[in-house]
Amino acid sequence: MPTDIKNIALVRFSALGDVTLVVPAVHCLQQRFPNATLTWITSPLSYSLLQGLPGVNFEVYEKPRSWSDYRAFYRAFNKRSFDVVLAMQASLRINLLYPALHAPVKIGFDRTRAREGQWLFCNVHIPYANNHLLDSFMAFATQLGAAAQPVTWEFPISDADRSWAREQLEQLPQPVIAIHPVASKTERTWLLDRYAELMQTAAHRWGAGLVLTGGNAPLEQEFCARLANSVPRVLNLCGHTTPKQLAALLGQVDVLVAPDTGPVHLATAMHTPVVGLYAVAPPGLSGPYARQQFSVNRYPEAVRKFLNQDPSTVAWNTRVHHAQAMVLIQTEDVLQQLAKVLGHQADV
Repeated sequence: MPTDIKNIALVRFSALGDVTLVVPAVHCLQQRFPNATLTWITSPLSYSLLQGLPGVNFEVYEKPRSWSDYRAFYRAFNKRSFDVVLAMQASLRINLLYPALHAPVKIGFDRTRAREGQWLFCNVHIPYANNHLLDSFMAFATQLGAAAQPVTWEFPISDADRSWAREQLEQLPQPVIAIHPVASKTERTWLLDRYAELMQTAAHRWGAGLVLTGGNAPLEQEFCARLANSVPRVLNLCGHTTPKQLAALLGQVDVLVAPDTGPVHLATAMHTPVVGLYAVAPPGLSGPYARQQFSVNRYPEAVRKFLNQDPSTVAWNTRVHHAQAMVLIQTEDVLQQLAKVLGHQADV
């Protein structure tokens, strides 16, 4: 391991939730190597959230889709060198980029988690641990001698983004519940009729204002539109936020309800309680970091019911790929967790 590290390359392209979880490791590296240049290679969407992160240089590329994309990347880094490359993404498309980054040390995941042959492209590997994704990213920093420290997020959210969020929310009654209903994979998305029941009950029980968030995908747009039409006093911002605006918005609501998806980590980074909905993957792996007391966890039940396995002995990356897994989460489960955040107020 080099003793005088002056130039670090970090590779993590996506997704928004994952790059959010990388930020604490960046802060840790900056404390350990205050004079080093840190270059983060990432995607345009991730950069739109991360832009302005203090002390970080960014190289922005789309994930390669053709050989010409790879050739362009290799040319761009042909005459550059680093002391260390942190290979924080393991997929074949990204693994093929690592030979272009010249460094005597390339740190990747352990053999268990180094998917699609990543271990072939790295000469140092973090130790295996069955832990949260954030902890796996922090292991890259500790592998370089950084001391373990409390997790901190310092997102570069502008005053304009915060003002925009306040303007959107000021029309809603308090408390405000944000709902990000659709996950990137359909199997992790909860049922539309149960979201609607949840929203109707929350509006009645707590007099809550409701705001919907999501992306531009047609499925998300349709899903949110149907929910918005089912309950009064709903602000539908699905497809109408930039990543920074979304972060600012989630920092100003009282609670977020969401399945296993990136905004869970954005809200956690902005210190907002999250009622996470988990059945396909365990919240211990991808839930709100160190704030899982409000999550609904039906993963153990799903493992037993659909995989016929013992949840205490399954492999770290076991997912319940079954269309009925999220059906195990009942509306009352979510309302009970919301009550922990908002209080047991009488019906209004």
